[in-house]
Amino acid sequence: MKNVQQPQQAKLAVLIDADNAQPTKIEEILVEAAKHGKVIVKRAYGDWTKPNLKTWQKIVSQFAIEKIQQVAYTPRKNATDMAMTIDAIDLLYSKSNELDGVCLVSSDSDFTPLAIRIHKSRLSVYGFGEQKTPQAFVAACDQFICTENFQPAPAKKAKKAKKAKKAKKKHDAT
Repeated sequence: MKNVQQPQQAKLAVLIDADNAQPTKIEEILVEAAKHGKVIVKRAYGDWTKPNLKTWQKIVSQFAIEKIQQVAYTPRKNATDMAMTIDAIDLLYSKSNELDGVCLVSSDSDFTPLAIRIHKSRLSVYGFGEQKTPQAFVAACDQFICTENFQPAPAKKAKKAKKAKKAKKKHDAT
């Protein structure tokens, strides 16, 4: 019997700027990332003690995303961006992961040099962000996926329809 080798799936890291990404889009982002390869690293960066990241708590648990804590040493500075960038560069040189691509989840043009650097290392760069994302970051990615184009997952659609039906029944009863 001849040993047939399966084509190897690309290995990807998904790095999320939690200060600048929508937690409600993460499921669709991960589904889209899986179309490009196997996601072996999932990390979200932010100061998890801040109230603005409270909505992320359920999401990171639900999708087994590793939370990377980064305190803001100075107000209104991009400590989270720096931590994500350093981590991405560490992943580039890590022999244990041997990534084929990186998904950068942010609408922040500060990640443009990072996308260019990852691309120089012959890895694919997939950007995920809103339509407002500056063109420089979009152009630095091999592919940029606009999160406003995502359709709600079927389970979410069903849940919304059920809620609407329940509200209609309640309204009709009064």
